[in-house]
Amino acid sequence: MTTSPDPLIALRPWEAPELTSWNRLPMNAVDRRAGAIPLDGDWRFQLLPAPDAPVGGAWSTAYVPGAWTVQDSGDLPQYTNVTMPFPDIPPHSPAANPTGVYEREVDVPAGWAGRRIVLQAGAAESVLLVHVDGRPVGVSKDSHLSAEFDLTALVRPGARTTVRLTVVKWSDASHIEDQDQWWHGGLTRSVLLYATDPLHLADVTVRARRDGELRVDCQVRDARGTLPAGWYLTGDLDGLPLAQDAEFDRLNAEDERVSTFLGEARLTTTVPEVRPWTAETPHLYALTIRLHRADGTIADTSRHRVGFRDVKIVGRDLLVNGERIYIRGVNRHDFHPSTGRTVSPEDMRADLTLLKRFGFNAIRTAHYPNDPALYDLADELGFYVVDEADIESHDHAHEIADDPRYVNAFVDRVSRMVLRDKNHPSVVIWSLGNESDYGAHHDAAAGWVRHHDPTRPLQYEGAAKLDWAATDDASDIACPMYAPIEECVAHARSGRQTRPLIQCEYSHAMGNSNGTLADFWSAVESTPGLQGGFIWEFWDHGILQRLSDGRPAGRTGPALRGDGVAPPGHRWAYGGDFGERVHDGPFIADGVVLPDRAPKPALYEHREIAAPVRIEGVEQGGVVIGNHQHFRTLDWLKGEWRLDLADGTTLYAPADLPDLRPGRTAAVPLPFELPQEGGEAWLTLRVTVAEAQPWAPSGTELCVPQVRLRGPSPVPVPPVSGAVQVDAEGLLRHPLLTAPPTLTLWRAPTDNDEIGGMADRWRDWGLNALSRKVVSVREEAGRITVEAVYTGGPADVRHRQVLTPVAGGVRIEEEAELPAEFGDVARVGTVFETVAGLDRLEWFGQGPWESYPDRAAGAPVGHHALLVEELFTPYLRPQESGGRHGVRHFTLAGPESGGVRVTLDEPRQVSVTRYRAGDLTAAAHHDELVPRQGCVVHVDAAHRGLGTASCGPDTSPGYLVAPGVHRWSWVLGEG
Repeated sequence: MTTSPDPLIALRPWEAPELTSWNRLPMNAVDRRAGAIPLDGDWRFQLLPAPDAPVGGAWSTAYVPGAWTVQDSGDLPQYTNVTMPFPDIPPHSPAANPTGVYEREVDVPAGWAGRRIVLQAGAAESVLLVHVDGRPVGVSKDSHLSAEFDLTALVRPGARTTVRLTVVKWSDASHIEDQDQWWHGGLTRSVLLYATDPLHLADVTVRARRDGELRVDCQVRDARGTLPAGWYLTGDLDGLPLAQDAEFDRLNAEDERVSTFLGEARLTTTVPEVRPWTAETPHLYALTIRLHRADGTIADTSRHRVGFRDVKIVGRDLLVNGERIYIRGVNRHDFHPSTGRTVSPEDMRADLTLLKRFGFNAIRTAHYPNDPALYDLADELGFYVVDEADIESHDHAHEIADDPRYVNAFVDRVSRMVLRDKNHPSVVIWSLGNESDYGAHHDAAAGWVRHHDPTRPLQYEGAAKLDWAATDDASDIACPMYAPIEECVAHARSGRQTRPLIQCEYSHAMGNSNGTLADFWSAVESTPGLQGGFIWEFWDHGILQRLSDGRPAGRTGPALRGDGVAPPGHRWAYGGDFGERVHDGPFIADGVVLPDRAPKPALYEHREIAAPVRIEGVEQGGVVIGNHQHFRTLDWLKGEWRLDLADGTTLYAPADLPDLRPGRTAAVPLPFELPQEGGEAWLTLRVTVAEAQPWAPSGTELCVPQVRLRGPSPVPVPPVSGAVQVDAEGLLRHPLLTAPPTLTLWRAPTDNDEIGGMADRWRDWGLNALSRKVVSVREEAGRITVEAVYTGGPADVRHRQVLTPVAGGVRIEEEAELPAEFGDVARVGTVFETVAGLDRLEWFGQGPWESYPDRAAGAPVGHHALLVEELFTPYLRPQESGGRHGVRHFTLAGPESGGVRVTLDEPRQVSVTRYRAGDLTAAAHHDELVPRQGCVVHVDAAHRGLGTASCGPDTSPGYLVAPGVHRWSWVLGEG
């Protein structure tokens, strides 16, 4: 064993799970931002190969807050999901253990003489050792909660002192921080120094009920030991004075709870006509608490923003302020593509405002307490938060759950989270962690929370998954992961359900995903006992990587484009891109936004499903409007009607939204007299923000509910006219096509296809390399019939094309017979390629954003137009992308007049991109793709749903492409 004169090193705290801290101050909820000295900026830095290696040699610099793994330190990020990045079993860590030594001088203000001086480190991954002027101060573990240390006896006001923060990357704590995210090292949140009077507020607990009753419990300490006589508390809430609770003081005295070194006091008031806090109406009040000395002077002050609300479980319903709510949630990590784990308040605000605009009302802080600024923003903007402890022992979950060496770590992490965040109205549920089996440690932590904070329920998936109907475990909520919605409905209807069912993770957003999201919510909203869940997850965790040297771009890298595409000379890195031997590849890219926060198309699906206003149906002369909020009327919204006709006509009219209470409906007259001609007709209500909200300026679009007023007219069959040219293989020759229409059953596999096993099955069937063999070419009455067979798989696929010349083009009738061996293919359809110069797609169908058969609820039918490059979604790993569902007809045009026009026999799945399916399949990153000059066009008779099979249920049976005969027809003309 290496010896060292430093007691912190000699203790080897990185391999002592029983030791969660040494000399660390208790966690509390007192606001200490006023008057603090921020220590962010450049620090001297050395990266040692192990924690017991000597410090010496040249110093570099590292920016705080920040991870050294994205600052050219030589130690790079690594991504694993389940497997630990090193083979050592708990509680051991590897001998090669990167250790960052941060050092800087701090000038302690002379005015702090006689005051208590505290150092706060916002987060250190994963063990923090603190020294001041070479003397040991303390130790802390937990990579996602702050640590405070009393420096009063170690520093001299008016003098300069040297602070050294040593961060050990791997430890016994790493085994319970085995979360699905990048592994980093460093000081990832702000460091600050603050001072208080020796007589100070040690903790403040705020409990504000929806009826206006406010109770504030305070703890008071004196750093000199015994409390002085005569101290007292005052407070006010938006100017309304609080009163000290004499009955509380009397009962404490009678119970002999009065202490000479811990003071306790309670302040109370009742707010008349209180405005309750909800995610829809996040009303906040300003609370100020003052600690006075006996002479009336103020010794300490703490400020808080208070929201009055109740959270209860009644039967199998989670209630907020007495109302059963839906949890439309998302799981969120602290992440940024340039800075790793460090996120600025501005970026957090951008995260949350985007989520609000897309209909989310809840966040699960997966899988650790997030940056403190997030909770302030959630209070202000309105989110229900499931606050989750920094516990996940995925790789060794069973072994650790009952290992007595780790029980203190579990209770410590849960209790410190509660002590920090308990005063936030946004926090409605405590979570004991994630994917850590279920053992005595969870029960111990749950017992502590239930005693300390009986006002909120607890959840833990590892307990609830054992029996959704149990009531004697550590979870008050049944919170499974990726449970098929059919199982959830069956449970809710079984008569055995005893508690709310809210999935902690559902609808895995990896790549082109989130299929059947609308079906999930249709079941939730029609089944008592189901209340929603949290999509996995918010971000694609692609790290911005320089192509020149393979290193992270870091915080000084180029500005992000905001369209999902990495800046020139860079790419989005995922697992394995930094040379890791152990990694989980692109599984880190499973968010509803791309790494630069560009929304994926699935967000628009969620937005429509969560719409505050809906068109419930059509009645004589009008439509029925519904208010699907829980607490607000529609007075903060405005609307505009749009009528789209198949003939290209679009009409607009202002919409007067009815005065509706939550959950109510009303009939409104049609805004237009429906024209007799024009074919299919769709009425859309564009709903926007009327007056600016903290999360959206006036005019922000929130939803576009739609209803069909008239069905399609039969597509006329054009008469035979002209001639069709085919080559010797019976392939169509057309001046605007560079590759003729052929049959395809293959798509560039989505992440769900790959991980769910479908892509391997399709490869085994040879669908990516079928060979076409012409059987016959016959011409009769101007029509050409081409019989072909596609070979290379376990059975042949017969394909027939009937080519008929019509005015201005050619009508193509197709039939494909899939044998029984092809039980589930990606698509059945036609692919062709166009000449260069066709850059703009105009279509009548669903849009404007990408949509697929099982993810089409958020794409309204109408007339849409985009550049071809805008049709393609740059998912982190290239895959099937750019589809548009329900297309009736489309035109590909260039800057000059003319182009390709396609009219379909019925609404079909269509995609237009610059890439063949083979191009996308072969590429691991977008920098490997070379766009083609022309367009690659797919017209599908049937297209498989997306599902979420990378982690969760596959698509529903109704969205599979079955064997048998598939028929479709289309007219290719010049537009």
